[in-house]
Amino acid sequence: MDKHYIYIVKCKDGSLYTGYAKDVTQRVAKHNNGQGAKYTKIRRPVQLVYQEMFNTKSEALKREYEIKTYTRQQKLELISEG
Repeated sequence: MDKHYIYIVKCKDGSLYTGYAKDVTQRVAKHNNGQGAKYTKIRRPVQLVYQEMFNTKSEALKREYEIKTYTRQQKLELISEG
């Protein structure tokens, strides 16, 4: 069974980017190679600071959307809670 992940990376400028991936390590590498999202392309390098795993893509995408509605402070609290 495939696993699905949401992740948060910290960009060079200190901003946070939330995304979805089936392979987080590979996705972060793509961000750092300039092949990821347009947002991260100009804010490299990025560093993985948080991830969650889900059994379905639907669950992961719902959680990604939820996190994207968080304030920066809420995201930082989520990251610090691990």
